[in-house]
Amino acid sequence: MMREYTKEEFLIATMSGLFGDGRFMVSGVNSPIPAAAGLLHEHQQPGFFVSIHGDPNRTPFVDGGVEPFDMAAQGRLDTFVFGGVQVDGQANINLVSIGDPKRPKKRFTGSFGAAGLYYLIPNIVLFFPSHSRRSLVQKVDFRSASPQAPEGAFRQGGPKWLLTDLCLFRFDPATGGFELASVHPGQTVAAIRDATGFDFVVPKDVPTTAEPDAATLARIRGDVRDGLSVAYAQFAKDCIKQPGS
Repeated sequence: MMREYTKEEFLIATMSGLFGDGRFMVSGVNSPIPAAAGLLHEHQQPGFFVSIHGDPNRTPFVDGGVEPFDMAAQGRLDTFVFGGVQVDGQANINLVSIGDPKRPKKRFTGSFGAAGLYYLIPNIVLFFPSHSRRSLVQKVDFRSASPQAPEGAFRQGGPKWLLTDLCLFRFDPATGGFELASVHPGQTVAAIRDATGFDFVVPKDVPTTAEPDAATLARIRGDVRDGLSVAYAQFAKDCIKQPGS
């Protein structure tokens, strides 16, 4: 029997489990689920800390966006979540535009150093909460960041996971493609294939993504919900249930 939880609570719990033994994470602008997953992981991984944009109590930087890039270059920023407009089967991401870049149908905020962070951060989780052929495409319209590097280039970072509202993919740098790691409760491999614009490897046995247990849900509805009260108060109110629910 499935436990009662919101879609957002499920994604928070699932994403948190992808952060591994990381020590420091920066949650970007308009990223409530990554911020919440980071807060949850603080309770699961002693010594882990998430910096949350928009919360002065959780922003240890004094020079805006420069310091996280310095930390990444020094190897001290080891966990990061990237979203975007599109992702393709080679884990290239697009944060810039849709259509011909010279005459785009729609423009977005831009790459903002994504290419550099892709080289430097060892555990990158790609997060596309709306799984469709519009966002998971065969080839991105603009390549903001790529896991491919020129021969001889120094690289310690790259994507490890792609999490959506339907499933979890694992990125294999050896093959340069994705493998289906698990399907979320109620989903099927066939439905995921139909909603995905690129090919991916399907192992013989595909597990179902684990549901959050009672203790995890209590933590999300308690400490995590409270931790979002400054930067993401409305999200916490609308998407995370009250403690004891």
